Amino acid sequence: MLLLATVADHNRWRITMKYFVLLAGDGELGPWDQLTPDEQQTVLEQFGGFDAACEEKAGVGLLGGEALEGGAMATTLRTRGGELTITDGPFAEATEQIGGYYLIEAPDLDTITGLCRSLPAYDIEIRPVVDMG
Repeated sequence: MLLLATVADHNRWRITMKYFVLLAGDGELGPWDQLTPDEQQTVLEQFGGFDAACEEKAGVGLLGGEALEGGAMATTLRTRGGELTITDGPFAEATEQIGGYYLIEAPDLDTITGLCRSLPAYDIEIRPVVDMG
């Protein structure tokens, strides 16, 4: 029996992986509130360029992403000995603060690192998302 696959069938079976891209620190930029309005505008344009690059790259899907409030706005939940404690503030005292994230579907890590070169000069951590299904 001869099986013919359509382009849609081929795309359905394309192997991709999800990656969590964490904007983990200010890097060379410095804190947002210390940037001039022109510097902030430049950073926003770089984020827009990153979004566009993801849309244009074959096999890449930008699934989500958001900027986050500063660590002072965080609420941390910890369970110790079966007891849940809720505290205001970030999980750990650190000079680096999480600024935002992206969730991206791509064929491989090289594709993601290539795209991330167009982001502002943040410290970035990339992790594969575990497929639980």
